[in-house]
Amino acid sequence: MPPKKKTQQTAKQDRIANKPRASKHKQSGKIKELFNQVVFRDWCKACGICSAFCPKKVIGHDDRGGPVIKRPDDCIGCRFCELHCPDVAITIIVRDVESERDRA
Repeated sequence: MPPKKKTQQTAKQDRIANKPRASKHKQSGKIKELFNQVVFRDWCKACGICSAFCPKKVIGHDDRGGPVIKRPDDCIGCRFCELHCPDVAITIIVRDVESERDRA
């Protein structure tokens, strides 16, 4: 008898069951990739799009509406802020952890 075809629901259940958990990620000793957020204040018109698109709420606003990097280490590097900024006033750069260790 041939094996049964997987339905969408059983395939989804298999993916959920096999999905790595955050605790395993931390236990495996992997290093989280970090990112620097660079805001070109002269180009920024304080529209708020960058903070609206940030899924981790890394970017906030100051009292004049300009962007402020609140939680830089929470950035996942998705670059939604960079892609949606109409003024090209923000960029995300992979942080070089090795060079930061050398400076310390």
